[in-house]
Amino acid sequence: MEQRLVAVMNTVAETLTYPITLDEALDRITRGAADTVPGIDHVSISLTAHGGRIQTLAPTDQVAVRLDELQYALRQGPCFEAAMREPWVQVDDLAGDPRWPAYGPQAASQFGIGSQLAFQFRADPHAQGALNLYASKPHQITVDTQQIGAMFAQLAAIALGWSRQDETLSRALGSREHIGQAVGIIMERYRLDPQRAFSFLVRTSQDSNTKLHDVATALVAQTTDRARQCCEGGRAASKPRPVKLERRDVGR
Repeated sequence: MEQRLVAVMNTVAETLTYPITLDEALDRITRGAADTVPGIDHVSISLTAHGGRIQTLAPTDQVAVRLDELQYALRQGPCFEAAMREPWVQVDDLAGDPRWPAYGPQAASQFGIGSQLAFQFRADPHAQGALNLYASKPHQITVDTQQIGAMFAQLAAIALGWSRQDETLSRALGSREHIGQAVGIIMERYRLDPQRAFSFLVRTSQDSNTKLHDVATALVAQTTDRARQCCEGGRAASKPRPVKLERRDVGR
């Protein structure tokens, strides 16, 4: 999962650095999200316009289009709320959520959607949009769904030349930054290419039964602490628990 995520995120990010149309960029972002965000089956982007009108861009399929349009017509649902007001909206069981009594039961019975997540992005002061993530089953949204979904929302915002900032996004990007730093440390320490270094980090996470971003954060902290000790000419009074990286696993 982690290798596929890195590959898709890198591919999508690279498309933003060379000339392609906006439609092509957004299409790659939504399809990349559908392929890699855990538990998600359908993805779209909602964009607001003057007068409160909302339109759907880059849907992965007609299910996403019809779900978006249903929320626009009813003026309720996670997609509508994120596009118009809320930084992010999550619903774990659409059929029984009292916040959207008209939309939720229809989404569940007519389209087979169980849970939903939406992230807002905006161009101040007025323009707003949202990345809409739909899951077929209830209770499919996990922390990984939130964090990875937030990253794709950021890519959509970048493609549109917009920005989005909220606590969820900051937490997600912070985790990704530490993972990237940890990969760099492993590359230098063991002379590995980026993909093998990332695979090494993933195996360490799995073998120690520790979340990937926790392993990465600990490794970065350990390396920073050692560097500080060298600069100060002595050992620090306290240091983080060492991250055990087995040399025998390198290159597997």
